Amino acid sequence: MVKLLIKRSYFPETMLEEIVLFLKKPVYKEEASTSIHRKLIYIVKLAILAISLSVVLSLLIGLMESIFGLELGKHAMDDFLENYPIIYLLLFAVIGAPLIEELLFRGPMVWFRQSKFFPIAFYVLTAGFGFLHISNYEMSPQNLLLSPILVAPQLAAGLLLGFTRVKFGLLYSILLHALYNLILVGPIFVFKLLDIPM
Repeated sequence: MVKLLIKRSYFPETMLEEIVLFLKKPVYKEEASTSIHRKLIYIVKLAILAISLSVVLSLLIGLMESIFGLELGKHAMDDFLENYPIIYLLLFAVIGAPLIEELLFRGPMVWFRQSKFFPIAFYVLTAGFGFLHISNYEMSPQNLLLSPILVAPQLAAGLLLGFTRVKFGLLYSILLHALYNLILVGPIFVFKLLDIPM
């Protein structure tokens, strides 16, 4: 009984069930009565879930790359780190990208909130967000063909960002996006700042 309570307080099964039910049939229904404190706790749990999914999917991509001897080319992150000061990476990843991408891909969801086409709009906007990130890779026929696999981490994160946008509003999807990116690029920033080889 104690183990069940600890598990539920950290990462409740009801949250996962809620996400799965939402993704089966997306409906625009914002929760206005939830306190800011509870929303922030929920956002942290969603960030943990998003990072976990991204890490697993990225490892699978790396495994596929290794097994099949794929050459995906230079990643945009490598170019960015070579050409710009490290602080720009942190500012862009934690402020710029969350603001711009959430306004572009989650903002328009409000236009469909009363429409029977909301589920279609939700998945089209999420797919647009995910496939935008194929630009992180060198453009080649192989990478375009593999794009559904290569952008799987962003597609998974996009589903959770869309869920957050609908559940709590645009500000919270921006916050989740910023937290997600901070967790991803934070270690790179620290390593570069301390001149530790990666």
